[in-house]
Amino acid sequence: MNTTKRYHPLIIIFDLFQLIKNSFFFIIFLFVIKHGSNSLFFKYGRFVFIILFGYSVIYILLKWYTHKYKLDETSFYITKGIFLKTVQTIPFSKIQNINRRTSFLHKIFQVTSIRFETGMSSDDSTVEFKVITPVKADQIEIYIKNQVASGQEEIIEIKPLTSSNVENDGHEGKHIHFRSTKKDILKASLTSFSFLLLIPLIISIYSNIDDIFHVEAQAKGVLSLILHSRWVLGLVIIILTILSFIFGIVKTSIQFGNYEITSDDNQIYIKKGYLEETIFTITKSRVQAVELKQSLLKRILGLAEVRLISAGNTNIEDDKHEVNSLFPFLPVSRAYDIITEILPSYEITKQMKGLPKRSLCVRLLRPSWFWVVVTFALYYFKPIVFGLEQIWWVLSFILLIWIYTLRVLDFYHTQYTLNEQFIQLKKGSFHTSLFISKRNKIIEMQVKYSFFQKYFGLASITTINRAKPVHHNEICDVPADIARMVYKWYQGRTNEIELV
Repeated sequence: MNTTKRYHPLIIIFDLFQLIKNSFFFIIFLFVIKHGSNSLFFKYGRFVFIILFGYSVIYILLKWYTHKYKLDETSFYITKGIFLKTVQTIPFSKIQNINRRTSFLHKIFQVTSIRFETGMSSDDSTVEFKVITPVKADQIEIYIKNQVASGQEEIIEIKPLTSSNVENDGHEGKHIHFRSTKKDILKASLTSFSFLLLIPLIISIYSNIDDIFHVEAQAKGVLSLILHSRWVLGLVIIILTILSFIFGIVKTSIQFGNYEITSDDNQIYIKKGYLEETIFTITKSRVQAVELKQSLLKRILGLAEVRLISAGNTNIEDDKHEVNSLFPFLPVSRAYDIITEILPSYEITKQMKGLPKRSLCVRLLRPSWFWVVVTFALYYFKPIVFGLEQIWWVLSFILLIWIYTLRVLDFYHTQYTLNEQFIQLKKGSFHTSLFISKRNKIIEMQVKYSFFQKYFGLASITTINRAKPVHHNEICDVPADIARMVYKWYQGRTNEIELV
């Protein structure tokens, strides 16, 4: 491990594939559609494209040859640059979580990718191996574990989690808390409305085909035939409905299939995906906070999404849901149980205090500058909607009702509770979020008073936790004495701070 090494040579193939993928449109347009064009613009365009494409290929080869990495007893050393060399040092102690991603292309070549996320704020704070063998990835994880353990730093204890060993339910010390079933996938498909994506997809494909082959005339003929025949129209609607549901289930299965939440004494593992597999690993002590989110539909169905907030980056490219999210469609009661199972040190209570009635008065008296600006714009432009010329004041009134509806709902949903080590904050209107954090994980606490709040004896509380980006959570219009008590409670964290 102490020797300087180049990255896996297959990274050249992956980078070339990405280059071809990004250049596909230009290749089709310049060399297929406009192949016979004698325009100087397209002639020189093809020439410039070939030069840039060749330069990119050479750069990919040189980047693989010059970019290297090394591990010693405490840190990663990443060497970058072709002509101007830079060496980046990332200590093992800064690692917050580990993300593994195995795309369909990775599976073809029997490799994977792994990212070591840190809490550092620089752009190059992530150590990423875009192509690496699973065995080598395991070796690096085990090496980091051993080096950290030898230094007696309880930062990250890694037990490699791969496709092969995750199936081993009898693995010592590992507990399976959740594994998605067909019922869960069907519920996720209906709740996420993924079945509605088929129609926009068909329209997008048609638009792209029409841009190249100009099939608008033929499409109009087919559409006219469908609209002038009731039984054909009905048959098309039935077929599209069936295909939409099949498409939604398949899409959801690919994204959330094989979803599994496991943990051992120190680590939490979140694994998901069939064609593209992702594995998120985080040490329990590195969890900064827990957030339980519910949309209006999820509240109606009794579902919720739980997110583990950490200082490392938790975004995966082309993935709508962050990898630190537990299954986004868990029943609420099961979500509470899983939180206490994977994080036994976290105490969650369903008994929370609401806001006093004077808080509602402040919210109703507080002016909405957004409504003022929109009303002024409507009055100035006086848009005509459905042939009505004086509808601007109706739209303004509807917006005002909407704003105050959100405020009233947020008032009823805003709740809080405090115990010796934990704080729980809940807020939201149609979408609600429940925030739970330990006192020693909050890096800053703010208490603010506005003019109306001072008059009514109220205040706003803001908690700040380490995350990327930094996580702010605020509840407004709590009693001022409660705000002072919370701030005093926060000052008691001095003896709980762990210096790393």
